[in-house]
Amino acid sequence: MFQTFDTTATPEHGPARLRALRAEIAGAGLAGYIVPRADVHQGEYVAARDARLEWLTGFTGSAGFCVVLQDVAGVFIDGRYRTQVKGQVDLAHFTPVPWPEQQAGPWILQHISAGKIGYDAWLHTRDEIAKIEAALAGSGVVLTPCANVIDAIWRDQPAPPMGRAFAHDVALAGESHTDKCARLAKGLRDAGHSAAAITLPDSICWLLNIRGADVPRNPVLQGFAILHDTGKVDLFAGSAKFDAATIAHMGADVALHPPAAFAPAIAALKGPVRLDPATAPLALAHIVQGAGGAVAWADDPARYPKARKNAAEIEGMRAAHIRDGAAMVEFLAWLDTATLDPALSEIDVVRSLEGFRRATNVLHDISFDTICGAGPNGAIMHYRVTEESNRKIGTNGLLLVDSGAQYKDGTTDITRTVAVGDAGDYARDCYTRVLQGVIAISRARWPAGLAGRDLDPLARAALWMAGQDFNHGTGHGVGAFLSVHEGPQRLSRISEVPLEVGMILSNEPGYYREGEFGIRLENLIVVQPAPDLAGGDAGRGQLCFETLTFTPFDRRLIDAGALSRGDREWLNAYHGAVLEKLADRLSAPALAWCKAACAPL
Repeated sequence: MFQTFDTTATPEHGPARLRALRAEIAGAGLAGYIVPRADVHQGEYVAARDARLEWLTGFTGSAGFCVVLQDVAGVFIDGRYRTQVKGQVDLAHFTPVPWPEQQAGPWILQHISAGKIGYDAWLHTRDEIAKIEAALAGSGVVLTPCANVIDAIWRDQPAPPMGRAFAHDVALAGESHTDKCARLAKGLRDAGHSAAAITLPDSICWLLNIRGADVPRNPVLQGFAILHDTGKVDLFAGSAKFDAATIAHMGADVALHPPAAFAPAIAALKGPVRLDPATAPLALAHIVQGAGGAVAWADDPARYPKARKNAAEIEGMRAAHIRDGAAMVEFLAWLDTATLDPALSEIDVVRSLEGFRRATNVLHDISFDTICGAGPNGAIMHYRVTEESNRKIGTNGLLLVDSGAQYKDGTTDITRTVAVGDAGDYARDCYTRVLQGVIAISRARWPAGLAGRDLDPLARAALWMAGQDFNHGTGHGVGAFLSVHEGPQRLSRISEVPLEVGMILSNEPGYYREGEFGIRLENLIVVQPAPDLAGGDAGRGQLCFETLTFTPFDRRLIDAGALSRGDREWLNAYHGAVLEKLADRLSAPALAWCKAACAPL
């Protein structure tokens, strides 16, 4: 199996490691130190070597950081992890801090009035540090870059990952990497930039049409790249990751160098060097400016082109989702019978789902560890089942299953919440409101130029009317056989990135009752031009979503009377499409189950 169920971090290690860190901080003449979740590549996903926040605190979430002072250590976590953090850190030594409501700068000033706060400039972006410095301005507290203090005390820190890189078929990429490099290099020339430093693993992989195996679940290569305004690329990554075929694929215009050569190469660049203020390590600016060079702060040149999927990438995603939808229906049909066994556990469910995906014979990996939460575990938004936490599915409740797959033609991410026995009227009401949010996003039309924050309320309106809400964004960007979380596009109240044709996002509203249950429903969607409507204004340039995911919703949890006519029409049409697209791929028992699940309301 891809997924394991071991416990990777526990709270009891935290106090001793915190004491060691504080001694190291004091020895360096610091009043505190910031421990981020990020690594030098500034991607969301980190290798075991870079899991510094987890090593120190026990917290395993995908976002957050810890500010360690001599008398307090704040673990900053967003709404997704408010429940999870309580069980993963030693609350006598680490204090959960609600973030972004509480920002690091003001929090630091609540606890100290003077001193130096250290940080590793390779692990933070310009924007992160500037925000904290602005809050500290005029106080006696200053930020200072320094050597990594965690690495100094982490005696058994794992080695850097050395996964094998491989070429990504141009038929699936839709554009050769030489054409991509030439296109992006022209953008550099037009902007007057001589080169761009690229550190995001998925940007490098997209640009060069390669994939890797350095981070679990995401087929990315960890390395650095310099794209020159000539279209040539210097790639800095371990040579052991590349075989002759992959090197031949990259060609003469891509030169491979060891990672240690990256900083000197950056220092040697003469013209304005493009750095992304949101994703480039601040250390790169220090290197460029220290060598007398100029920094041009602008977007990573690959981020937006990567987000705007071309026709080949979208077609690959469609094919991957049909394949994955059939596996999901086989799984859900099995689950309906399996839940009659009182011994059935969350781990049993996870193993079975992976088995159905493996049966496609083209599964490359799962796209993240499956979130399978029965009853109260479903309220832990990013719950990961372990041998210790494994819960029986039980009866008369809800089961939340959030999962995905990596196929070479596409990445999937789907959540379905199902009834086990009679979940009760309250759960049914909540489920229906969450479903109304999914439908509202799916049916949306909007003027070109609007951002994720403009659409996010559509997913929440039904919940708001009942005094309810959820503490995560409505949707994240998704890569094409790349990272299952991909920026910069989002459906979120804080996202100002305009949605553009070809961007793929998740549509996943939810509702969570801590200690009771969790509900989340998720499809992937892609932005498309909206067709003209009779009687509509000409030339409005509206956009809409095409749904990529095809798997039934649980009819047992839908209050059909609460749905509007438009909601019912969308849902019946969706279920009709599910049956039409999947029927030829299903076993006889799964087909019979699917027909019942997709019957019109």
